[in-house]
Order: sequence, then C-alpha cells, then structure tokens
Amino acid sequence: MRIAVISESFLPTISGVTTSVCKVLEHLAATGHEAMVIAPYGAPAEYAGFPVHTVSALNYRQFPVGIPSPQVQKLLADFRPDVLHAASPFLLGAQGISAANRLDIPSVAIFQTDVAGYAHRNHLGPATALAWRFVKWVHEGATRTLVPSSSSMAALLRLGVPRLAMWNRGVDLNGFHPNVKNDPAVAALRERISPTPPIGARRDVIVGYVGRMAPEKQVERLRALRGLPGIRLALVGDGPSVPSIGRALAGMSVTWLGRLSGAELAVAYASFDLFVHAGTEETFGQTIQEAHAAGLPVVAPYAGGPIDLVAHGENGYLFRPDDDRDLRHWVSQLVGDPALRARMGEAGRRAVLGRSWPTVCADLVDYYEQAIDERRAVRAHTHVPPSMQR
Repeated sequence: MRIAVISESFLPTISGVTTSVCKVLEHLAATGHEAMVIAPYGAPAEYAGFPVHTVSALNYRQFPVGIPSPQVQKLLADFRPDVLHAASPFLLGAQGISAANRLDIPSVAIFQTDVAGYAHRNHLGPATALAWRFVKWVHEGATRTLVPSSSSMAALLRLGVPRLAMWNRGVDLNGFHPNVKNDPAVAALRERISPTPPIGARRDVIVGYVGRMAPEKQVERLRALRGLPGIRLALVGDGPSVPSIGRALAGMSVTWLGRLSGAELAVAYASFDLFVHAGTEETFGQTIQEAHAAGLPVVAPYAGGPIDLVAHGENGYLFRPDDDRDLRHWVSQLVGDPALRARMGEAGRRAVLGRSWPTVCADLVDYYEQAIDERRAVRAHTHVPPSMQR
C-alpha cells in the first residue's frame, strides 16, 4: 500500500502528533508499505526511510505551522498514494484533504487537537463557533475521521461530522516499564529530586508531570498542592508557559527536568511515585498511558481523553475539572498510602497491555483499507469510467 502522510506537526517539534506520526511511519516501514510525508519547513529530509517534503511555515507559540502551498497537490499527484493520512488536520491538512478529493484519493483524518477548545479557553467569543465550523468542514471532506476518545467522538457527533470511528494511541510497553525502577539512573534521579531523609523519617513522595508547558496543559493548577506535606514535584517538558508555571509554583519544592525523550524519559517516569495531569482539554492523554505503562497511579481531570484512560478508584483518580481542592484531595490520598499507589500502578500497567504501537498501527492500516474500499464503492455507485479510476 502507498500512503501519503500530511502532518501539521513533525520533527524536530516534539508533540503528541509528532510522536504518533513517527510511530505510524516506523510501522509502515516495518510491514513493507511505501510512504511519503508532507510537513512544515524544518523537518528532516527523511524518516524511517521515507522521503519528507516540507512546505512553508509560520512560527506560532514555538511551533512551525504549515501554510497552504501549491506543492501539496503536485506532491500527491506525483506519488499517487492509495490513501492520504491527515494527522490533526488544520490549515495544511485541510489543503491535503481537498487535494486528495480532487485527485480521487481516499483520506483518513486523525482528530487529535482541540482547535475549537483553544478558541473557547482564550475567550475568543464568536471565533469559537467559527473554529467548530472549520473543524466540521475539514473533517466532512475526509473519507473517514478517527477519534481518540469517547469525549472526542461525542463532540464531533454533536457537530454533525460523518464517518467517525475510534482509534486509540499506542504506547511503548517495553520502554516504559515498571522494571526500569531497577536502573541505577533512577536511584540517582530520585536522590536528586527527593534526597534520602534522616534515619526514621519517611522519604518525600515524588509527584510527577510530563508534557508541554503550554496554557492548555494548565500546569499552574499544581499550585493546589502547595503546603501538602511530604511531596516533591518533578516537571518534565518545556514550552511558553515555563515563566507562568514558575510564578504559580514559587516557594514549592519543584525539580525542573526539561524536555526528555527515550531512555531519559523512561527513567523520569520510573523515578515518580505518582503522576498528575491537570489539563482539561486533552483529546487523548498520551502521557497518562505512558505513566500507566511505567506502573504509576494517575490523577487527572474528569474531562476529555483521561475519562477513557483512568478508571476512578482502580488505576488512579479523576478529579472535578473546576475544583482544585478535589485535585489536592486525590493526590493526598495517594501520597499517604504506598500500598494503594502500588496496587493502582499495577492496575494501570494491566490497562495498557493491549495498546502496543504495533497493535494500534495494525488497526490503523485496517482503517486505510476500509477507506480505500469505501472510495471504490462510491466510484462504482457513481459509474466512474474505468479510465478515471485509480
């Protein structure tokens, strides 16, 4: 199969969209498919052995944002893919879907970024409704839209977006593993974050967060933990909200670990005792899956993607999104009970065992095939002459 991937985000930018696209490309390479990538300017020339074509981009909040380009349709026409994969389509992805339709190429759009939620959070008023209309217009053009969570499914159904299906995200079950706690690097990092206490005293519990330091992640809400005895915060990631978060958490015991990946990120997760996510606008919540894979209990808001990932009282807790005291309460429950943390961490690991990247990428290829079949059925129904069929 020949797959064209068009992505709003790609390397060197690190994001959930980038991670997902890279894992998909690695799977396509490993399973013998052909692919090419269209991404914003600055991306590497190839990935997983596939060519990467770049288009002009504007920088927005430290992200390159691809802008429509005449190159897109020509690249698709020259490559002649069996299907277009549009990752979190916005401006660039919307153009890709439109070009694919003109070329009679089926498309699978991955809904991954809550653009309309951004407009609402920033009090953009009428722009919120416009954003939703734009989201609907983009996804109406796709042969199939894949959503990552039940909340995303409900939102797009309310919007009237057709041809929806659920597609989970994968997680690296080998890289993020409870056994990583035995790595000497973990002991060193734990000592850095929460030094060994005097004999007879209990070591402070490490409450960790991993993700971009951006307004939509609402990391500032961790100030609700101020004064909670026996905790140390460890924050992994970077982004435009670092100064704001620093002000919100001033005076608290915080270790800033910066942006990490690979083995260093796995060591960071293994050094935590529990994981906290505060943002209420997650369409999925990939770092929650990673924390569960590492054997950690999770505290997250009862909103968006976390609702599907955290079973309240089993592998973590879901707090009321508008109630910082509720966030503090559930973190406190875990801080004070090591046995509860261990039990919930084990349950979290079990919950993600069926979500390896090879498994979810195989599901994605099935969706590609369904989109191709659906387009063939449309052609047959509309009596497209054989000479015009792909």
